[in-house]
Amino acid sequence: MIWTAVLFGFLLDALLGDPEWMPHPVVLMGKAIAAFEKKLRRWFPKTPQEELRAGMVLAICLPLGTLLISGGLCWLFWWIHPVLGLVLQSFWCWQALAMRCLAKESRNVYRCLKNEGLSAGRKAVARIVGRDTAELSEQGVTKAAVETVAENFSDGVLAPMLYMLIGGAPLALTYKAINTMDSMVGYKNDKYLYFGRAAAKLDDIANYLPARIAALLWILAAPLAGGSLKNAWKIWRRDRRNHASPNSAQTESACAGSLGIQLAGPASYFGKLVEKPYIGDAVREVQIEDILRTNRIMVVASILGLLIGLAIHITVVFLLWGPHWIF
Repeated sequence: MIWTAVLFGFLLDALLGDPEWMPHPVVLMGKAIAAFEKKLRRWFPKTPQEELRAGMVLAICLPLGTLLISGGLCWLFWWIHPVLGLVLQSFWCWQALAMRCLAKESRNVYRCLKNEGLSAGRKAVARIVGRDTAELSEQGVTKAAVETVAENFSDGVLAPMLYMLIGGAPLALTYKAINTMDSMVGYKNDKYLYFGRAAAKLDDIANYLPARIAALLWILAAPLAGGSLKNAWKIWRRDRRNHASPNSAQTESACAGSLGIQLAGPASYFGKLVEKPYIGDAVREVQIEDILRTNRIMVVASILGLLIGLAIHITVVFLLWGPHWIF
């Protein structure tokens, strides 16, 4: 049943994306994180050691609670009727994926730059990046959009897909809870340096393998979507560690190499310039069409990931439990 739910979820995401009217579990997770953080900060003294402990409580309770609640509901729906179980799993697999949303938001940046100018492009890219965008050049806006698609291919598409193939929608939603928690509290600033440390480390662990698989898939997809496999492999091997995070440069380096452009480098966050190493070689100038090229590679890599993942999942289930367990 899992492989069917994953396939249906992928197709629903590809066709419908993330409709704004539809309630999303990530929004609920975000509200839960904010409420829990508020209570934990009240319960624990404001010292570095106690903030670390409070953050560990959050990092344990949110993913575990997500797994238990979503797993319990999936089991209940399946117990009522297997079709209901499949529908719920497919629905949550759909919501855990973000391929179409990534493509849509980045294409909006492209459209704004192309038709409405730099100011509109800055506003559009501000929707999908955390850096300051008010002073970005056209190349800066383009690079920000390209980097976002490349990085989020891992945590928005490949990682949830991998986890749902292992443990169905409940495990995929648990991963989303970890990822959401990191995006909210996993900062190295005065407020979250200690409180958010456990969440950041847990996110690093959860993304370690998916980020590397995502990079390899990106490299394989590159020649099928107009990029360079040879250069993607070369730059990935060389620059995959050029980031403070152990995971973020994995897909960014593969992307930079596949397109023959240079990404990353210094960027401004909350008014403060952050020095970051460059990724890739400036074989040519960054062009706004690179946004569309990145999207094409991302979509092909997503399809490759789905096909390879389903093949491995079905083979493992067949070998371990026999053909009747596949369906």
